[in-house]
Amino acid sequence: MGFYSPQSLVADARRHGVLVREPDINASLAHATLEPDADSTGGVAIRLGLAGVRHLGDDVAEQIVTERQARGPYTGIGDLTGRVQLKKTAAEALATAGAFTRFGGDRRQDVWAAGAAATTRPGHLPGLVPGLDARALPGMTRFEVTAADLWATSVSPDSHPVQFLRELLDARGAITTAALAGVEDGTRVWVGGAVTHRQRPATADGITFLNLEDETGMANVLVSPGLFHRFKQVLRNPAIVVRGVVQIGQGTASVVADQVAPLDIRNLALPSRDFR
Repeated sequence: MGFYSPQSLVADARRHGVLVREPDINASLAHATLEPDADSTGGVAIRLGLAGVRHLGDDVAEQIVTERQARGPYTGIGDLTGRVQLKKTAAEALATAGAFTRFGGDRRQDVWAAGAAATTRPGHLPGLVPGLDARALPGMTRFEVTAADLWATSVSPDSHPVQFLRELLDARGAITTAALAGVEDGTRVWVGGAVTHRQRPATADGITFLNLEDETGMANVLVSPGLFHRFKQVLRNPAIVVRGVVQIGQGTASVVADQVAPLDIRNLALPSRDFR
């Protein structure tokens, strides 16, 4: 994937009108593929692969696909675990990623059922696997689904963690990263987002360059050596809100930071890519 994380690439694709689909036990291959979709830009959507699900990897993903191609689609969670030997953690991760939602269950119900199915021993009669019926469990909120996506695959197909904090950022007076393009040079602004990259090149006189990402795009932030020393702990957070002066150069708006504060995205944190 290079410089940008899978989440950043997926978010950019989504901003350009490309639909991104969750992993699916009967639709996904081991790695991401394109599938026809008239509602998506270019007439194709991205289908996430099974190998990207936590605790699976290439070998198990290929086993799932090979079995499906040889003997037909899976009819349910119990059918999958009966045909492919899965560890409990792998089955639960597939459920957390939404790979079983085509069967009509909620993800929380599917996680419960997947754990039970993966630990069931041979000899149980079909339909009598204990623990598979979890209808009493409450459904997930959209926030919880996003958290589940990020935990299971490090990618959220249809949302961004920062969008859940937009009301808080609005109250602080922070603008979106997309809005920076319309701000005049020299204007002081607040902007917040998840930190996707931190760089401090040897040729930059100690300046640290950050990339902040929100639901609308990315912003470049410049942090002086003095400010970095002063806010060193805060700048290690997975998400921050920055006050600074907009600097327009070569048609691109950057923010020269003069104040930094943490932004709590709880269990929606994304791993940053830090370079020197």
